[in-house]
Amino acid sequence: MKTKNGSKLVEKKYLVTFILVTSLFALWGFANDITNPMVAAFQTLMEISAAKASMVQFAFYGGYATMAIPAALFIRKYSYKVGVLIGLGLYAVGAFLFIPAAQFQEFTFFCISLYILTFGLAFLETSANPFILSLGSKETSTRRLNLAQAFNPVGSLSGMAVASFIVLPNLISDKRDAAGQIIFGSLSEAEKADIRLHDLAVIRDPYVAIGLVVLVMFIIIALTKMPSLKGENDSKTSARTTLSRLWSNKIYRNGVLAQVLYVAAQIMVWTFIIQYADHLGIDKATAQTYNIVAMSLSLTGRFLGTYIMKYVNQRRLLMLFGVGASVFTFGTICIEGIWGLYSLVCISFFMSIMFPSIYGIALENVRTEDTSLGAAFLVMAIVGGALMPPLQGYLIDQQVIFGWPAVNVSFCLPFICFVLITIYGYQTFKQRKIEGVKN
Repeated sequence: MKTKNGSKLVEKKYLVTFILVTSLFALWGFANDITNPMVAAFQTLMEISAAKASMVQFAFYGGYATMAIPAALFIRKYSYKVGVLIGLGLYAVGAFLFIPAAQFQEFTFFCISLYILTFGLAFLETSANPFILSLGSKETSTRRLNLAQAFNPVGSLSGMAVASFIVLPNLISDKRDAAGQIIFGSLSEAEKADIRLHDLAVIRDPYVAIGLVVLVMFIIIALTKMPSLKGENDSKTSARTTLSRLWSNKIYRNGVLAQVLYVAAQIMVWTFIIQYADHLGIDKATAQTYNIVAMSLSLTGRFLGTYIMKYVNQRRLLMLFGVGASVFTFGTICIEGIWGLYSLVCISFFMSIMFPSIYGIALENVRTEDTSLGAAFLVMAIVGGALMPPLQGYLIDQQVIFGWPAVNVSFCLPFICFVLITIYGYQTFKQRKIEGVKN
């Protein structure tokens, strides 16, 4: 596959490495999107508020914030491949910790398990994203990352499918009466204890299964020879010098902020689809199918956006997709009923290219020896997914705000995020025009 001026998207010598590293994007996509609906499941099962249940996301994305910088410093000293192997190992450990978590029936234990699991995801993303950017020319790097990231929704769809067809339908705690109300809260403590034991086992099993898959990938990658690329072992430049250069790079600096906003918006949109549907009287398993449609739109948008980037600069495309996401989020806020839910689902199409595009744009003019640490801050930006969902959960708990359903009003938060991302796309595109680059 070549660009207009003949540069290959992936060179033949890197093809096996590209395929293996790209498969990792699906692995963390699975973890992300089997976890999102668990917020609603834990809220019912543990009889806690939406704000407290969203601590699942705080733990999940807090792990990224904690480990991204240590992972980058580790990768600077060793290599992308070693970083990947450490990431897979931590991923498996976190997944297997769901076994004792379910046994002890402690919400905090589940959060700790997810926290450790995302230590592994932080290593994987800090390694895999810049690794993909390095597998070819800089000219094609953002398109190459978009192609690799297109397989992230494949894993996400798998996670959503498992949640929708295996986990949520088998949760006894979500059974409803004829009026559509959950009956779990009205049961005796003994009945609740039996249901809790059953439902936590249902939640546990997919994590244990993905832990086994991750161990298989660990073995395959450990036995595969991968290229040593320029810059990955370069520790001659001090971290302080690198940080100084990164901070003085306005496009990079604003890109980190844009990434914080994007991940916050993405997690809010995908996590609270179920609550939005629940407000309309739709059960969790059915509501999860809307999440699957949303992820399918994201997957479609990612492949379509990657193709369009052959002809339209990614900065312009980011700006246009930001406008689209803002419009549909506004519809989610203002439209009550099923059409508001449809609008919420459509946001995902326009979110599709945002993460890899922001990532690629931010690193476009970063020096090679600064890439691993620069990538770490962009991965650390995933902390946006830890900070904003609890705030949205708090708003949803209010039931009504200014006479309007609180679940609708809560989507003002992702709306603000998308508007600011659109501005970032516009500013970087304008800068490109100033530099005299066409398209």
